[in-house]
Amino acid sequence: MTEDDKMTAQALQQPPVSEEDRLRADLYNFLGVLLSGPPDQILLEQTSGLSGDQGDLGTAINALAKIAKLSKPKAVESEFNKLFIGLGRGELLPYASYYMTGFLNEKPLALLRQDMAARGMTRAQNVYEPEDNIASLMEMMGALIVGRFGDPAELADQRTFFNRHIAPWAGHFFTDLEAAKNSVLFAAVGQVGRVFMEIEAEGFRMSAE
Repeated sequence: MTEDDKMTAQALQQPPVSEEDRLRADLYNFLGVLLSGPPDQILLEQTSGLSGDQGDLGTAINALAKIAKLSKPKAVESEFNKLFIGLGRGELLPYASYYMTGFLNEKPLALLRQDMAARGMTRAQNVYEPEDNIASLMEMMGALIVGRFGDPAELADQRTFFNRHIAPWAGHFFTDLEAAKNSVLFAAVGQVGRVFMEIEAEGFRMSAE
């Protein structure tokens, strides 16, 4: 059996993922990609083609698409650098440890690494930032939902991971991103993230009742 055959067999054995969960995972992954580095022209074009409904999340997505259509890669790269890199440090520090303790590389990162190991998740070899940065956490959550590291995570496990590593700080971070003085495109990214985190938190709260 070839590697492709093995992967196909594994995919067929996995429990099906609902369309709603695929859309949730897609949005987590999309936020992760946008926040992992300056969006290039292709990603800006993809973002400008998004459209949402009249709800809060749809309205935020429409606003992001409109700004992406007007954005140029060079300006967005400068914006990203001012927000997250800067001279010494950027305007924002997008790490769970910092938001939850005021310091980098603290207990929230150690707890995350334990939970990553328990779920078979490892940091990519070409990534050198601490694993508790917002981009990585968005990608991890998307991966758990669709089962990129094994079977798709049960709702209870998704809720545990979200409540432990994302809920305590991500909404605050996205609110800060919306209001950051250097945010233009990323102000709209912040709005999408903030609204999505509110929806997810409420969904998980209701599922626990």
